[in-house]
Amino acid sequence: MTAAIATVPASRRAPGSPRVSFLVSTLQVARRALLRYFRTPQLVVVGSVQGALFLLIFRYVFGGAVSVHGTSYVNFLVPGFAMTGVLFTGQGAATGVAEDLSEGFVDRLRSLPAPRACFLSGRAVADTIWNSYGLFLAVAVGFAVGFRPKGSVPADIAALGLCVLYGFAFEWLFIALGLVAGNAQAAQGMALLIFPLTFVSSAYVPVASMPGWLQAFAMHQPVTYMVDAVRALALGAGEASYTGHSASYFVGWSVVWALGTVAVLGPISAARYNRA
Repeated sequence: MTAAIATVPASRRAPGSPRVSFLVSTLQVARRALLRYFRTPQLVVVGSVQGALFLLIFRYVFGGAVSVHGTSYVNFLVPGFAMTGVLFTGQGAATGVAEDLSEGFVDRLRSLPAPRACFLSGRAVADTIWNSYGLFLAVAVGFAVGFRPKGSVPADIAALGLCVLYGFAFEWLFIALGLVAGNAQAAQGMALLIFPLTFVSSAYVPVASMPGWLQAFAMHQPVTYMVDAVRALALGAGEASYTGHSASYFVGWSVVWALGTVAVLGPISAARYNRA
């Protein structure tokens, strides 16, 4: 990425000359981040295998112990697993941002005629694309273990689109954590804060099966709204009737959560980046 921007003629880099556009800079940062993923085969292979193994464990180890009213456990599980899988895949953004800071990439980027915000936007775009790869892999494995959507094709496409939107929204959380952490090891540990949100939700078990004091939190946190929105779209009104609400109810609330997350964490990330 730095080479791509550094090749701008010197006359264009002179004081007062036009800067490289925000779009071009964002795409270059995104390209660099994606190349770093794919040039590390261990990340691709281990991440893919790990995601498939977790889905198989939930499907065949815990599936017989969990009862869901109105639908099979595999149909209940896969939409929740696909949604939370996007969040688990997105954790790598925190480590990547911390590495870019500590290795001097951000300092080099600031010395070039590129908008400062392109680093944040480029990371968000790259990691959203990377999350989408994990999402489609999870759905493919889900079909292999027996998942069968009951909704319409447009509803299924909307469910996938919502997962991508949620991944983009939570990327700003991981970017903020990477900027605060200071180093890759701390960023990796801080990103694990997403675990309570994913497991204390409706992703893997019905909220009604939890203790009463825990249900209040599980029912009203963003991951539950997002998972139930994806599940309602993928399963249709019949099999998702156990939720007690329509798909539009969950979609509306989950979009509000996603947009609110970006609106809050985006400026926080930008402010922290400016002080880094």
